[in-house]
Amino acid sequence: MILNIQDYIKPELLVLIPVLYITGLAVKASKIKDSLIPSILGAVSITLAALWVFATTPMRLPQDLAMGIFISITQGILAAGASVFFNQLKKQAQKND
Repeated sequence: MILNIQDYIKPELLVLIPVLYITGLAVKASKIKDSLIPSILGAVSITLAALWVFATTPMRLPQDLAMGIFISITQGILAAGASVFFNQLKKQAQKND
């Protein structure tokens, strides 16, 4: 079974993965602790996903707002997780075992 990332992350939000990867590299180059990078990427990703969701979805009912928040959080976490995952794959591929 082949994993299709588009089954989980909305195609419009796939752009977050390279954006977060680059953001992670910038944070890594700063004096911020490495242990904080996933949390920072998660917060940035959820915020960017929320911007997209609320800019593209009409919010007429309280349920729409609740669904927008849910989608923002889940899509943000998935995009941040994918970014960190791909970063780890790159690191592992560069190791000389």
